[in-house]
Amino acid sequence: MTIKTGDRLPAATFAVLRDGVQRLTTEDVFKGKKVVLFAVPGAFTPTCSERHLPGYIDHYEEFKKRGIEVACMAVNDAFVMKAWAEHRHVPDGMLMLADGNGDFAKALGLEVDSSKYGMGMRSKRFALYAEDGVVKVLHVEAPGEFRVSSAEAMLAAI
Repeated sequence: MTIKTGDRLPAATFAVLRDGVQRLTTEDVFKGKKVVLFAVPGAFTPTCSERHLPGYIDHYEEFKKRGIEVACMAVNDAFVMKAWAEHRHVPDGMLMLADGNGDFAKALGLEVDSSKYGMGMRSKRFALYAEDGVVKVLHVEAPGEFRVSSAEAMLAAI
C-alpha cells in the first residue's frame, strides 16, 4: 500500500557518512521537525544530478527560512551519497540519506523495479513534506517525468 497524505511515516533506518557510517532513524530525521524529503532513483543519474538535486540546492535557503529541513534519499549506499553530495556541493545542513536496500522506499510503497536499466530495485521519484513524521504533502512523479517533485513545486505546495 502506498503512503498518502495524513499517514505517519514508517519506521526505517538510513545510513549517512559522517566520521564513518552512521545510522539515522525516521525518528531522528522527522520527529518534532518540518522536513521536505525528496527521493531520486539514483545518485549521479542524469535527471537526478542535473535537475532534481540542483533545484533543492538552489532553494535550500528558502526552505530554511521557512523552518523546513531538507533531505535527499536514494537507494544507494552512504559512500555514493557522500561522493554525490561533494560532487554537487550540497549545503552542509542538507541530509543525504542512503536507503541502501530500499527498505524505506518499499515501506512507503514507492519502490520501482529498474532492472531493465541494470539498476535493480530503486525508489520512485517523489517529494513529501512532513511535520513531526506525518505526511502533509506528497508528490509522486509519473514514470519518466520530473515536475511535481521539484523544489519549486514543493515550495509552492507548502
